Amino acid sequence: MKNPINTKFLIAFKYSLAILISLVFNSCQDNYLEIQQNFPFEVSVMPVPAKIQEDETVEIRISLLTASNFSGTTYSIRYFQYEGNGKLQHYNDSPYLPNDEYPLPDKVFRLYYTSASSESHQFTIWIKDNLGNERKVEFEFENAP
Repeated sequence: MKNPINTKFLIAFKYSLAILISLVFNSCQDNYLEIQQNFPFEVSVMPVPAKIQEDETVEIRISLLTASNFSGTTYSIRYFQYEGNGKLQHYNDSPYLPNDEYPLPDKVFRLYYTSASSESHQFTIWIKDNLGNERKVEFEFENAP
């Protein structure tokens, strides 16, 4: 004659084992771990003067605002001037060449635009990250007499 306690224990153990196995297989249906690495950003620009004279330099203060801080994100900048003549540079670096891409070391930085003509100036900068996010900022300065 079989022991009824051992039989009940064996049945309970089999059901528990079946439930445990189904939980493990259901929880592992995805083959990858979902980690968000793409953090879109916004560009904040402090106000700049509306007018500029020839050979005058204007400081442009820019901050990149992100919802999270992923350490692997890198940023770059490029610009295109479509009216006027001038140069744009980061601190004391060499002036940027139009449509060339330059790395940005920080999320908060200053650009300097120096007028090289006595006409109005219009240019656009594009800031992008290595995850495919890109933002466009337009600048326009009238000639100051």
